[in-house]
Amino acid sequence: MEFIREEGRIYAENKDGTVLAEVIFPAISDSAVSINRTFVDNSLKGQGVAGKLVDEVIGYAKAHGKKIKPVCSFAAGWFEKHPEYTEYLFTD
Repeated sequence: MEFIREEGRIYAENKDGTVLAEVIFPAISDSAVSINRTFVDNSLKGQGVAGKLVDEVIGYAKAHGKKIKPVCSFAAGWFEKHPEYTEYLFTD
């Protein structure tokens, strides 16, 4: 699956332009972004796509020296299951 990257958004579409997977992560400060939404179409559920989207945001954060605030329930749960990424978490 090929992801399309925009400022604060990473997503994938099918050939018809329908969004199949998406993560929204707007900036909340100069040094942090917030994962507000992860979405995966039912046709892709159970294939690890949402986790790959979170991993893409981590890559963005690493490259730009930012921390991540996981607001959506999926992202919050993902970080709880992956304590090795705690260093990337934004704390208020």
